[in-house]
Amino acid sequence: MQLISKAKLWAKSLKRDVVALWLAARDTRVPWYAKAAAGGVAAYALSPIDLIPDFIPVLGYLDDLLIVPLGIMLAVRLIPSDVMAELRVAAAARLERPSSRTGLIVILAIWLCCIIFVGMAFLRAR
Repeated sequence: MQLISKAKLWAKSLKRDVVALWLAARDTRVPWYAKAAAGGVAAYALSPIDLIPDFIPVLGYLDDLLIVPLGIMLAVRLIPSDVMAELRVAAAARLERPSSRTGLIVILAIWLCCIIFVGMAFLRAR
């Protein structure tokens, strides 16, 4: 039972940090490289679709359990700690969760490139 409550607390802190990273990507006190990392991680995490769909066994949940938390950890380390603390407070106070059209467009573009690549490879093989 305690493990479940720890997992819920961890998931809640990840959600808060994603929103804080979304805010960090727009904050003038954050260096450009940290903005790029924060924006990329937030865009991917807030995107309505995943790079690896969840219906694919094992790999589908890999991004949710490994890639997103590692991206969050990297981006948080790049942001000055006092700024990140302020952004976490601001993120916890937000009532609505932002969404990312940019993340959606990037993931759809990656899928489109993969489909084109596979199609071209198939045509060359024939």
